[in-house]
Amino acid sequence: MKLSRYEQETVVNYNAGEQNATLYTRDKAVMRKLDTLVADFPNTYKLIKQDEVSKTYSFPKAHVSYRKPRAVSTEQRERARQMMVKRNKAKTD
Repeated sequence: MKLSRYEQETVVNYNAGEQNATLYTRDKAVMRKLDTLVADFPNTYKLIKQDEVSKTYSFPKAHVSYRKPRAVSTEQRERARQMMVKRNKAKTD
């Protein structure tokens, strides 16, 4: 079944009273990432439900992460740009 981009949702749910979070997704990219984690860490990540278009996973809520945006200075951005130009030029030579 083909889902629109809007329908490819992911919902993370947890509360203060439980140790685990649940993640419901209809996004194939998220499913691939979580399926890899389930295969590599079966004691931590578990597939608890699935149907034709969605999967639900369970894992410790401590693994839910919030990060502040990365701050890149003008100098860092310029160095990265120069490295990319150099790398692309080496590929074409």
